[in-house]
Amino acid sequence: MEKKLLLLSALRDHEMHGYQLNEMLGQHAGIPIRLTKSNAYKLLKQMEQDGWVTFRKEQEGNRPPRRVYKITPEGETAFQQMLRDSIAGYTDPEFPSAVAFNYLEFLPPEEAISLLQQRREKVVVHLANVVGIPEEIRAHHLGVEYLNRFYQAEVVWLDELIAQLSEP
Repeated sequence: MEKKLLLLSALRDHEMHGYQLNEMLGQHAGIPIRLTKSNAYKLLKQMEQDGWVTFRKEQEGNRPPRRVYKITPEGETAFQQMLRDSIAGYTDPEFPSAVAFNYLEFLPPEEAISLLQQRREKVVVHLANVVGIPEEIRAHHLGVEYLNRFYQAEVVWLDELIAQLSEP
């Protein structure tokens, strides 16, 4: 549902062809969903069949024609309903990389600390990407602030865990 919500929200702003949609989604560190090109096109086709989007063909020079998508009134209704359902609902997140923490005791402390420090560096990169999003975008995208706090909390927790493992 969130992927369709994301695509429809992009099309609410203006008409776009699939490549533009993928470029826009790929440029925003504040979008915590992986959406491949093939998945995006599959979803656009489904939404077209549902009457949520329409397209017109556009051709530039010798390039093959491309579809320029536009949200329909039915798509706007679907967007509004998915938005409400998503905000009111809650999907249990999956954290596959958290499973390993249950077995940290099976590693020598110095190796565990080194691995946790490596993980911390990666989380800090994600945090920096989110913090680097311009304020004018951040102010209108609460999901970015959600990610900001999520990454901050993980850094704090990793620091505490590293300190705990560093104690004699």
